[in-house]
Amino acid sequence: MTASNNRSSEYDIDPLFLDRWSPRAFSGEAMSKEALFAILEAGHWAPSAFNMQPWRFVYALKGDAHFDTLLGGLIEFNQGWAKNASALVYVVSDTLSRPADGSAPKPSRSHSFDAGAAWGYMALQAVKSGYYAHAMTGVDFDKASSVLGVPGEYRIEAAVAIGKLGDKSVLPEGLQAREVPNNRKPLAEVAFEGKFKA
Repeated sequence: MTASNNRSSEYDIDPLFLDRWSPRAFSGEAMSKEALFAILEAGHWAPSAFNMQPWRFVYALKGDAHFDTLLGGLIEFNQGWAKNASALVYVVSDTLSRPADGSAPKPSRSHSFDAGAAWGYMALQAVKSGYYAHAMTGVDFDKASSVLGVPGEYRIEAAVAIGKLGDKSVLPEGLQAREVPNNRKPLAEVAFEGKFKA
């Protein structure tokens, strides 16, 4: 068992996995491009089927010319708290496998799975770097695809807010009570030996 961040696991794992959580209260302080690129670099090293690396990252730092555009692609609820993030990143995946030999692309079964691995690596690197990351699917996907210029064969998977932890008082009252690391279901409810259980 491992304990950290007022959480505990059933089995021994690195405390980093317990320290990672998805806050909504960010301080709004500036983040350097180098700090953001370290997080994106970690995501870039995720595993992927046939090493296709289907993930793409569209990013903006708070205060730059693109931040409000990326913020505007979120649903209104998420805009309300993500505006205090230091950076916003859209994780996009290529829905096609594009063989290195130049043969015709074909649909990829694992593009979302692989992009999810990249997001997981980003989230862990954020914690290692002193930041937190909160992924969200509360996105106006049609609008975001249009304003970000995402081609039709690519899919926005999620948006990610990254920043330093802020005081929960910056959140609407209804969200303040929820601003704590949550727990997980018992492992036995999600891991099955030999056969799936509903």
